Amino acid sequence: MRFFMTGGAIALAMLLPLSARAQAAGQKIAYVNTQLILQGAPGATEAQATFQKDVEALQKRVVGLSDSLTALEAAFNRDQATMAAAAREARLKSLTETKENFEAEAEKLNQQAEQRQFELMQPIMDNVRKALDDMRLEGGYSFIFDVANSSFIVAADKNLDLTERVIAKLRTMPRAAAAPPPTGPAARPAGVQSRPTRPPTQ
Repeated sequence: MRFFMTGGAIALAMLLPLSARAQAAGQKIAYVNTQLILQGAPGATEAQATFQKDVEALQKRVVGLSDSLTALEAAFNRDQATMAAAAREARLKSLTETKENFEAEAEKLNQQAEQRQFELMQPIMDNVRKALDDMRLEGGYSFIFDVANSSFIVAADKNLDLTERVIAKLRTMPRAAAAPPPTGPAARPAGVQSRPTRPPTQ
């Protein structure tokens, strides 16, 4: 699972003509890379470490469930040729139900993991939003665009890039409060996909 989440990336190829129009209208614009901001934001590294720690126990649990399911499948494939039709049908039904239960559990745990990630990152994201809003007001900017993950950047005026300034501002702000540990079951590790087509092996 991807740990850091960013806002909608705006292609700089679209930003440049808008920049010309904004400047002609007397408006100031700038851009940031929120992916870099989140990587450099105070508390982000600790939040990621906490997330990994929170899912370790569950990761072992999911691997154990996956191994058990794989063993059941292997046993069925080995024995089905010598089984009576009724017994084979009953075994296959049981195996299908076990697979469905595993997939439902994976989906549930995936949602728990996403919720835990949100809890850990929300205080940091709140600080990022506040820093961006403060910088927009202080600098008199009409727009600050996010160019994270854009594959269309062809050229950029570095003077419009506020990324490092936002990171520096975050370091002067009160540190975001750490999210409390989860009270329910541990979150599912990122490697297990929701509704997998086959049981994960890791």
